[in-house]
Amino acid sequence: MHKQVDVKQFGKVAVLLGGKSGEREVSLKSGNAVLTALQRQGVDAQAFDPAHRNLSELSGFDRVFISLHGRFGEDGTMQGLLDLMGIPYTGSGVMASAVGMDKWRTKLLWRASGVVTPDFEMLDAKTDFAQVAKHLGLPLFVKPANEGSSIGITKVKAAEALPDAYALAAKADPLVIAEKFVGGGEYTVGILDGEALPIIRIVPKNEYYDFEAKYLRNDTEYHCPSGLDAAKEAQIQQEALVAFKVLGCKGWGRVDFLMDEAGKHYFLEVNTSPGMTDHSLVPMAAKVAGMDFDALVLRILAMTFKDSDSVE
Repeated sequence: MHKQVDVKQFGKVAVLLGGKSGEREVSLKSGNAVLTALQRQGVDAQAFDPAHRNLSELSGFDRVFISLHGRFGEDGTMQGLLDLMGIPYTGSGVMASAVGMDKWRTKLLWRASGVVTPDFEMLDAKTDFAQVAKHLGLPLFVKPANEGSSIGITKVKAAEALPDAYALAAKADPLVIAEKFVGGGEYTVGILDGEALPIIRIVPKNEYYDFEAKYLRNDTEYHCPSGLDAAKEAQIQQEALVAFKVLGCKGWGRVDFLMDEAGKHYFLEVNTSPGMTDHSLVPMAAKVAGMDFDALVLRILAMTFKDSDSVE
């Protein structure tokens, strides 16, 4: 931390965890890790699961650490409630949270701002799937626009598999996108208080970094240092900060990107409430930067003292 904070200044802290999204189990893991770290450092922190408690009870807290993932926690709804209640909270505000949750609108804003992102097309039941395969090439990814943790995603290798992939994604969200495959490597950049953390290269042992690789398998490799040369890493870190700010994000988060075989990078999505489990990426990068998990959690919570974060 830049300066030591008296933990008593935080007051009574609610750690929001669990919730009602498809990422509930991951959120419970993240939230409990955060809760334990705060309590270990003397913060008066309590678990608060919005799926089981009346939200009006939040009025008894001084600030909130959001460890919810997915809908009803990461999508601006909880942020709006906390704004109305006048309770400071971690991470991005209403607009950035909502846009960051929506992969399609994220891409539209990025394209308009010159942030490079893989080509994509919107899908619906009447889509000419053969034309989509021709335009984007195969393989390609089909994904729900408003889900996280790779829920509802399919790597499509044949055009005739597109309708089923669309149907699966549409179960998770009515807004579905097809996205061009970029196959030179998967990476992520943690963002913390206006600075980019060391880049992590992710090497899954299955076909791509899916839910199983993220949370269930122990053979996924994480390389930090990433193996990129120093100039390239610094360039991508700066561009990641721009991509983060274009959406209006603040505080902390994560920007994922892909590399093609020629070494060109493409920004994929922003995560405004990243995981804080034992498999999670922001704590991993922070550790390489010299910050242990407890210090990271306290640093994130300390940002709630700021009246506002500039996105200039």
